[in-house]
Amino acid sequence: MSTPTDDPLARERSHLASSRSALRAMREDAESLDIRDVTANWVNAEVLARQIDDRIKALADLSDTPLFFGRLTYLHAPGAEQAEGAEGEQFYIGRRHVHDAEGDPMVIDWRAPVSQPFYRASKKDPLDVSLRRRFGYTGGDLTAYEDEHLMDPAEAAATSKLLQQEIERPRVGPMRDIVATIQPEQDEIVRSGLGGTVCVQGGPGTGKTAVGLHRVAYLLYAHRERLARTGTLVIGPNKSFLHYIEQVLPALGELTVRQGTVDDLVAHVEVRGTDEAPAAVIKGDARMAEVLRRAVYSHVTMPAEPVMVVRGSRRWRVPAYELEAIVRELLDRDIRYGAAREALPQRIAHAVLVQMERSGEAPDDRVQDAVARNTAVKAAVKAVWPPVEPAKLVLRLLTDADFLAAHADGILDEDEQKTILWAKPARSVKAAKWAAADAVLIDEATDLVQRTHSLGHVVLDEAQDLSPMQYRAVGRRCTTGSATVLGDLAQGTTPWATRSWDEALAHLGKSEGVIEELTAGFRVPTDVITYASRLLPHIAPGLTPVASVRENPGFFDLRETAGTAEVVAACEELLRNEGSTGLIAADARIPELAEALTAAGIGYIDPGEETTADTRLTLVPASLAKGLEYDYVVLDEPQAVVDGEPDERTGLRRLYVALTRAVSGLIVTHTAPLPAQLA
Repeated sequence: MSTPTDDPLARERSHLASSRSALRAMREDAESLDIRDVTANWVNAEVLARQIDDRIKALADLSDTPLFFGRLTYLHAPGAEQAEGAEGEQFYIGRRHVHDAEGDPMVIDWRAPVSQPFYRASKKDPLDVSLRRRFGYTGGDLTAYEDEHLMDPAEAAATSKLLQQEIERPRVGPMRDIVATIQPEQDEIVRSGLGGTVCVQGGPGTGKTAVGLHRVAYLLYAHRERLARTGTLVIGPNKSFLHYIEQVLPALGELTVRQGTVDDLVAHVEVRGTDEAPAAVIKGDARMAEVLRRAVYSHVTMPAEPVMVVRGSRRWRVPAYELEAIVRELLDRDIRYGAAREALPQRIAHAVLVQMERSGEAPDDRVQDAVARNTAVKAAVKAVWPPVEPAKLVLRLLTDADFLAAHADGILDEDEQKTILWAKPARSVKAAKWAAADAVLIDEATDLVQRTHSLGHVVLDEAQDLSPMQYRAVGRRCTTGSATVLGDLAQGTTPWATRSWDEALAHLGKSEGVIEELTAGFRVPTDVITYASRLLPHIAPGLTPVASVRENPGFFDLRETAGTAEVVAACEELLRNEGSTGLIAADARIPELAEALTAAGIGYIDPGEETTADTRLTLVPASLAKGLEYDYVVLDEPQAVVDGEPDERTGLRRLYVALTRAVSGLIVTHTAPLPAQLA
């Protein structure tokens, strides 16, 4: 009769139970820490208490999330050369480190160097791994395992069934991590160093978003102290997208990464207006940076009068020509407008101190500071280098034709200037109906006046939709750090969409960045991506089509319908399957479809909201579909999606996005003829 120790699955379940117990003990240890006798003051106590609280949260055991997903058996101890007695050393690979009461590891963090062969080892290069074991789970219960003997030449290389099942597992709720399924080409990007900027071009379903998020998690593991000081930021295209991805990093134990949109970064004013596409394109053009620079520094005027400083019975005169030399020297240094303005009174004061020393006095720093605060010096600084309010400056540029013409001369032609001028001048900054592109201009002007704080690392997702000026806004947030840029040129759906990644990196200030391309599709079924790729020659000529590596070809159907009733019927059909369903349609079609769903008694949610067991249908405007994914998709009226955009190329790109949101199946319904490019 066999014992549990004879059953490999039973042994693995036992290790899982022991690991969960060890994790609970680690959390209890953190909860029981008494910091009353180790903090010098209340500030230290607050900081330490917050750190402990973050530690407790990071040690949470998510019951439906596997604590480990793989196991490596090495031939030798990692780092040792043919060490005797080290054969067969095993390491369980999981989302976070777990150790027992003696401090010995029970689960190794997937980011640790010893875990890397789990993703990189192959038959050709086993990296000293004799066996790689993958685990299958149902909920949080370990239900299967699969072994790969990397040192056995007789064992045929086959696609891991558990790996396929994990990739194809139904999507319900927010985006989940891919830590168990990271592929070698993805792992190289994830583990690339903090010092370098990486740009990832990846078609639908290649995992570029997940790669970017996992790279943040890896960098926080490898450079935690540095990034704790400098900070990290994930930038997404909209709130729905950020809500969809927000649980990935916490699931990996990382709780300190901020998330936001470009609009959040540049929220100096309330955005209440919109631009026509031609105006938005010009405002987003990198040439606007020079227009703004000229406008800011136009406030500097060369001094025509000397400065007379009175101290006691003595008068000290700084002639106009000497003041002009000081001003020109500050301009030549090309430092921020505000920093130069702060330096100017000290420079004038220094000129006075030189005269004092020549007359036999011995002034010190306190005297120089007093002179810098002198009324005459402050008056001279105000006249020569007045303060500039960025929002007021941009408002003047957009409402004063003469002011704009003076600073856009040779940069924007007359038609371009007329395009961005407001028809109705606003009375004040608060009364102005600012558009999103205006806020970016204000951010540029703000940086000209005062340097923007730089973070250690920024992840920029769906970057293909950013304007050059938006890239500059993001680049200002990582001037002393690095960036991970993620996107797909074929999915650019703004009139100012990125034309090349080299150009994008230049605007970001990261021309040295490395461009990587992911072409293996793990999410979109073969039949679906093949159909969607018919659009590539028309929207992104020369771009490599995604090649699906899915064994399951997926479900794909084209249906000519008579109206919304058949669209609703298609949704009902797909909802009989396990997982989530998205109904994607042109924005203008959403109200009609919403009414039809309600009449049929089918509940639905908006993009970004979490699905539930009772409500698994999301009604998605095509403009918000980017970055989202569903097990099954009904795409309504492709031609209406194309027609909803300002031009055909942008419309076809929007359609390409909508066609590639399905993980398991897609039904395309149409009453109008399909776009000719899909023929």
